[in-house]
Amino acid sequence: MSSHTPRRRPTPAVYRRRRLAVLLLAVLIVGGIVALVVWQPWRAMTDAASSPSGDAPASASPAPTPDGSVPPTASGTPSPRVTSSADGDAEGSGDSGDEKPTDVPACTTGDVTVTAGVDKGSYGTGELPKLSITLVNDTDQPCLINVGTAAQAFEITSGSDTWWRSTDCQTEPSDQVVQLDAGKTVASASPIVWDRTRSSVDTCDGDRQKALPGWYNLSVSIGGIGSAEPASFTLR
Repeated sequence: MSSHTPRRRPTPAVYRRRRLAVLLLAVLIVGGIVALVVWQPWRAMTDAASSPSGDAPASASPAPTPDGSVPPTASGTPSPRVTSSADGDAEGSGDSGDEKPTDVPACTTGDVTVTAGVDKGSYGTGELPKLSITLVNDTDQPCLINVGTAAQAFEITSGSDTWWRSTDCQTEPSDQVVQLDAGKTVASASPIVWDRTRSSVDTCDGDRQKALPGWYNLSVSIGGIGSAEPASFTLR
């Protein structure tokens, strides 16, 4: 007769642990299903397969010009303009000689009349003369003339004494060749103001002798062509 050991029943604590393990497993399964539904990893794989392998090239934009503007059109030659500033730092504006037709000749003394001008005939104490220049193409054909700072000169004399030259203290002279059309009259856009002192290359940065009361004459030249007559004025 064999002995039989009775089987022990699990304790309530064991039952509770088993039920907790089953519950956790069920939560994990449900959470995995929800994650698959939300994330849909198969769609990401499909999109990656359908997208191009490289980025699409960006559309090329035209490179800007050095000055940020379009080049001017060849619509014709504008009239030249002579500008002036104090102490002979004058500048002529217009198309350069390289842009002119090669068959346009240079202006000569017989083609152009240059006139010196002042704004008044007499100046009181403290009044400063304003000097200007005018040129006229007297022919029926255009010609080229240099109206740049290097080609302009204003000179004030009193008798045989030269009091002031615009070129004595001129800085950075430059050339500017323009086309002067037939019959065209061109005048200074702004006058040069004479400070009523004597100029020389040695006194540009120092004190200058003040001009005395009396008669003075202004002579000008531009592009190698001088004024036929001086403009006279008095200082009081």
